[in-house]
Amino acid sequence: MKYPHFTPSQETAPPAAVHPLSVSEITAVIREVLEGALPNLLITGEISNFTHHSSGHMYFSLKDENATLRCTFFRYANRTLTFRPQNGMQVIVRGEISVYPPNGSYQLNVRELIPLGVGNLHTEFERLKQKLGAEGLFEATTKRPIPAFPRIIGVITSPTGAAVRDILNILRRRAPHIPVILRPVRVQGDAAAHEIATAIADFNQATIPVDVLIVGRGGGSLEDLWAFNEEVVARAIFESQIPVVSAVGHETDFTISDFVADLRAPTPSAAAELVSPDTHEILAGLNDVQDRLYSAITRRLAALREQLDRYQNSPTLKRPAQYIQLKMQQLDAREQALARAIQHRLHQKQSQLQHLVSLVNSLNPLAILERGYSVTRKGDQIITRAGQLAIEDTVTVQFAHGSAECVVQATHP
Repeated sequence: MKYPHFTPSQETAPPAAVHPLSVSEITAVIREVLEGALPNLLITGEISNFTHHSSGHMYFSLKDENATLRCTFFRYANRTLTFRPQNGMQVIVRGEISVYPPNGSYQLNVRELIPLGVGNLHTEFERLKQKLGAEGLFEATTKRPIPAFPRIIGVITSPTGAAVRDILNILRRRAPHIPVILRPVRVQGDAAAHEIATAIADFNQATIPVDVLIVGRGGGSLEDLWAFNEEVVARAIFESQIPVVSAVGHETDFTISDFVADLRAPTPSAAAELVSPDTHEILAGLNDVQDRLYSAITRRLAALREQLDRYQNSPTLKRPAQYIQLKMQQLDAREQALARAIQHRLHQKQSQLQHLVSLVNSLNPLAILERGYSVTRKGDQIITRAGQLAIEDTVTVQFAHGSAECVVQATHP
């Protein structure tokens, strides 16, 4: 791309002879040249004018004794940052130069930020994080629940730092009834990690049961917080049977302990609030329950009192003898009505029985014999015609009372 410019012979030519660039055009040219020529830089310097915006973006200047470079560290790139940048900190920055057209300035878009002299620590942090993550030490399914009402709280931290004062002050204010056992340890230096891991193991083996542990310290550089990035501490937290709350540094500080712990608190003060029920809130809740219970009992008593008043004013309780007499009269009336009903029912059944007896008697062959008729049999055969008999046949004649054996002397068909 060719850009308009003056040659020596044109320096005295009128401006109309050359087409000038607009501010936007020259800014676009500068942007193209800079961004195309400087895509991936590694720069060292000192942080100044650091600002962590509410949007999550970080803005700061990188300077040395002769120059200053504005830097932008967007949220999507800084969310994995393992330390809190501070003014005056020497760092190594990886990124690319970009031009910001609205004010015509150039800046460095940061992709990675490493404290100077701790590059190896940052590499070790990522290595251990990947290793323990692959082993499942960060899985949500392994997290133990934090008890809502702990009976005893254990604290593992330095006995002289600001963190222990903040923790104890908040626990004393929120839950003064809960005993706190402090296990003092070193929280930085070569022996700190071993002391922290030993303290966690000792709490798990102690005869006094602790319901939850706070393990942490105040803020500091990556080197200061490194004890909480040691594998021995991570495994001690993972193997603990007591729920562990990690409270290391500030909200932007992340350590391996945070990932392994059952709960991460952004600060030691927040950890104290997370593990302790607020006594004032509990009392307020109990007072509310008491008020609602009192109202319910009052309403119930009023209803019972109203019911008692109705009973006291009822004729039954005022004149019980009269009430009993009335009930006795009603009982006598019902007894008489029952007797009449039974008598009527018996009369109906007797009439039905007599009718059935008459019907049966009318169908009884013996009743016919009572009227002078008889039945003649020849063996098992009933004789109904004279032609069924022969002279000298023996027949049996059945009367209403008794029978006779007869011999046929003559027949008249």
